[in-house]
Amino acid sequence: MTEPNRDKIKFLGVKAVALPVTDSARAENFYSKVLGLSAANHPGEPYGFLLGETILLLKPDWYAEPSTEPSPRITLQVEDARGLETTLKERGVVIADKVEATKTGFVASFLDSEGNKLWFCSYN
Repeated sequence: MTEPNRDKIKFLGVKAVALPVTDSARAENFYSKVLGLSAANHPGEPYGFLLGETILLLKPDWYAEPSTEPSPRITLQVEDARGLETTLKERGVVIADKVEATKTGFVASFLDSEGNKLWFCSYN
């Protein structure tokens, strides 16, 4: 079997991540006010929230229900995982998995307002 031509496909990053929600207003408040994310606009209309250049889409009435089991696992890179854990706790966010040291840095997870588990990591 031959090696695939790696020049034909280039992954540039994550464009969008969709999460199921049961209460749109509560979820929008969580992502905008608690986490401080900016709204993404698609021509001039709110269209989820920005995580850098990635769009986080909130999907009411989606095929899936919110879950503490990641499917797929979404990991957000942050500057300081330990500091973020403290900040999230101060804001009343449920920390599902406390910050743990790994070979490459630190990793933890939290639950959003709908019960979705989101992971975060940092190198230091």
